[in-house]
Amino acid sequence: MYILSGQRPLPVDSSAAHFALAAGDPQPFTVERHGEAFPALVVCDHASNAVPRSLGTLGLNHHQLSLHIAWDVGAAALARRVAQRLALPVVLAGFSRLVIDCNRRLDDPASILPVSDSHAVPGNADVTRAQRHARTAAIYDPYHAAIEAELAEAARRAAAPALISIHSFTPIMRGHRRPWHCGILWDRDPRLPMPLLAALRADADLHVGDNEPYSGRDPSDYTVSMHAKSRGWPHVCIEVRQDLLQSEAGIEAWSERLTVPLAALLANKNIYEVERH
Repeated sequence: MYILSGQRPLPVDSSAAHFALAAGDPQPFTVERHGEAFPALVVCDHASNAVPRSLGTLGLNHHQLSLHIAWDVGAAALARRVAQRLALPVVLAGFSRLVIDCNRRLDDPASILPVSDSHAVPGNADVTRAQRHARTAAIYDPYHAAIEAELAEAARRAAAPALISIHSFTPIMRGHRRPWHCGILWDRDPRLPMPLLAALRADADLHVGDNEPYSGRDPSDYTVSMHAKSRGWPHVCIEVRQDLLQSEAGIEAWSERLTVPLAALLANKNIYEVERH
């Protein structure tokens, strides 16, 4: 991982069309196996704010790379804790969403953003097709291949394993406050989202969004659509507000809040069937 020093951005090597990950760079993904209690998998698309050495800091400073534009703050810790509590494997992306967003289609202009929430990203200005391909091959493809491999293992134990995607969202975006404590993103398959919504909303102190602050409707939410929805497998995307994940106590509280209803849902063998909605 590149270690940032101070606030000064490092230069971008714009000639690195076919960069290779260097010694000291993280891997494009991490797999942690905490058990096989259920035929299911936890994933975290925006787990890291790391940038490959060959790209410097994309022209950003340390503070900018610590913000939500670079990763889902707190999501990796929450995903790990959810996986531990449920005794499941978890796949975590190894690089910043600004290098390439693993939760976007490759033909989506938002997969490599030149500007994110009013922050210019110099290293993403005028990215060529060759540079885009290099980032895809080094980072995006291995991450999604890892998800496929873990789901293939789960599919040996059930016709339709479940996929749980963990994200976090910033309390303020483009000047607008987001009041939800968490959100459940989904499209047509209700098996996990609807009971989870009901369980969370049973707590009167929680403001729970149904497809808020983002939508899980097609064509959004690439990872769950690609690996689960397209196959008729049960899936859900969970968003938790980032200011609630700033401490170990917050991570612990939200992991418990999510895994109690998720464990009950995953214990139901009837959900592991192919369903086209």
